[in-house]
Order: sequence, then C-alpha cells, then structure tokens
Amino acid sequence: MSVALLSGLKAWVIQRASAIYLLLFVIFMPVVIFSQKINSFHAWQEFIAEPMITVSWILFFASLFAHAWVGIRDIIVDYVPSFKTRLVLLSALVLYLIVMMFWVLRILLLSTGAIA
Repeated sequence: MSVALLSGLKAWVIQRASAIYLLLFVIFMPVVIFSQKINSFHAWQEFIAEPMITVSWILFFASLFAHAWVGIRDIIVDYVPSFKTRLVLLSALVLYLIVMMFWVLRILLLSTGAIA
C-alpha cells in the first residue's frame, strides 16, 4: 500500500493548519457563546443557525477529523509492520471517521432545526 497520497509536506501542512484552526476555535468559540447569553435550547438553535457559526462548527469538525486522520495514519504506518494489519486498521479508521462525520452533520442539522 502506498502512502504517497498524503505523505511528507502535505500531511505536515494539514496537521499544522488543522491544529491552528482547532486552537483558535477552542479559544474564541467559548467567548462568542458566553457573550450571546444563551439560556435556552431555542436560543441555542438561533445561535447555531447563524451561517457563520454553522460554518465555523463544520470547519471545526472537518479540521478535527483531518487532524485525527493524519495523526493516527502516521502512527499506524510507522508502528504496524504487517501490510494486511495496516490495511485493516486504516480501513477501520476511515470507516469510523466517515460515520462520525455523518453523526456530527446530523447533530448540527438537528440543532439548527433544519430536520426534525
């Protein structure tokens, strides 16, 4: 299995860019949330339904999944010597991250009131 698709500089840039966004999100989002005085679920739905807030949450989870993919992929590639075991672990990781992505999108859509 070739790991050239996401190796070297590309993986490094994805890891660092996602880490920077995650850090900025974790610092600034609590400030934004506490400044809005959200005291009910309806207020939360209105807050999360704002386009910039929704996009920032989607980018947060996309960065989180990309960061996790690169980090865990590097660990698996570096420390699992068997090709078949590596393939199974990487496939399981991809499946897990895809399932989590759909779960997060569902939760965001439920929070905004877009689906019932």
